[in-house]
Amino acid sequence: MKLALLSALVASAAAFAPAQTGKSSTALNVNELELGVTEPLGVFDPLGWIESQPESFERRRAVERKHGRVAMAAVV
Repeated sequence: MKLALLSALVASAAAFAPAQTGKSSTALNVNELELGVTEPLGVFDPLGWIESQPESFERRRAVERKHGRVAMAAVV
């Protein structure tokens, strides 16, 4: 009985032990100019602001990133 209890205790403790995995890199190789680019379609710009207003498009992109970060922080 003691052996069964001990083996059940060891098995349940092993379930919560961290898994032994190799080191993996989480670095992303992303070009800042290619953000929002989908492979077959290119940049998603349905209103054509890239050609007509390139400066304001970059500002809108930066503001969108900022709002996204604020929204992610608000969730936490």
